[in-house]
Amino acid sequence: MIVYKGKAEITLLVNGRTHVLWVRAADVLLDVLRGQLGLTGAKPGCRNGDCGACTVVMDGLPVKSCLVLACAAEGKQILTVEGIGESPLAKAFSEARAFQCGYCTPGFLMASYALLQNEPQADEGTMEEWLQANICRCTSYAEIRAALRAVLPGTARP
Repeated sequence: MIVYKGKAEITLLVNGRTHVLWVRAADVLLDVLRGQLGLTGAKPGCRNGDCGACTVVMDGLPVKSCLVLACAAEGKQILTVEGIGESPLAKAFSEARAFQCGYCTPGFLMASYALLQNEPQADEGTMEEWLQANICRCTSYAEIRAALRAVLPGTARP
């Protein structure tokens, strides 16, 4: 790692692309993704890890990017909502109208994506556990759960 005038050079692998960046020791991943890479899908909600609007997937697990130092993400595989594109999951969220204002939607999509990768046969209880780290202030969670049920083969369809 090269350090120059209070900044360090790091290499991040985001959405399958390698990025060489200069960051301060205190820079969090959320701000680097948004400010330096222009990936604005992860949202700054509470900035203390409570809401989940900033959730990304790192090495296969959902993490709150407002709590991860950018330098700690070096060498990790990072996936943002921009990286999942028009996936079946994104389509299911749209079809189930699993959003109102949409601010929390990227975080829910990323938590759901990680669930699909890690627990493809998840039951209702497991689904609830994986979603509890994200907060929506506009809509009921029924639509979000319905969207996830539509793509989880292990859950019963309503």
